[in-house]
Amino acid sequence: MKRQIEQADVELFLQTVGEVTRLEVETPPPSGRRRPPPVPRPREPERDDPEPIAGLSEVNLETPEYLLFSRPGIQRRVLGELQRGAIEVGLEVDLHGLNATYAKALLGDFLAECGHRRIRCARIIHGKGYRSSGNQPVLKQKLNYWLRLYDQVLAFCSATRRDGGTGALYVLLRNPDKSRRQQRR
Repeated sequence: MKRQIEQADVELFLQTVGEVTRLEVETPPPSGRRRPPPVPRPREPERDDPEPIAGLSEVNLETPEYLLFSRPGIQRRVLGELQRGAIEVGLEVDLHGLNATYAKALLGDFLAECGHRRIRCARIIHGKGYRSSGNQPVLKQKLNYWLRLYDQVLAFCSATRRDGGTGALYVLLRNPDKSRRQQRR
């Protein structure tokens, strides 16, 4: 809804601005190039859950207060930067308060989106579990297991205090360009 401008305001504006001459502006010729229409991103086929790793079970996986995991070959320097929060977080998801089934589905979608956007480091907020039964962090324990199942996850650790402490994780993801190069070889 437009507000009517009062005559006193118009007169004050004209007094302040003074005499004005209109500039003649030539309209630029239309460019001969048209933008191509946007190409929709192809949808990935429905994916199954990641395959469990032999010898790794959610039941016998211990979940300490501070989480730390890295795949073989990850440099100590990179892992140290991840632990200090020195790697820029490209995307974040908040899972705390969700049930495990929904959180698992959302985690899969989140990691797929990270791959599409070529995100190197992501933050997952899982909460500290103070409101769950027995004050045990359910999502933290499940994420400790689930993230190990995804090949694109190179390392993860509990976040620094400023980013959620032990109620959040930094996740270092595989560079999608590098994995494509390795598949071509």
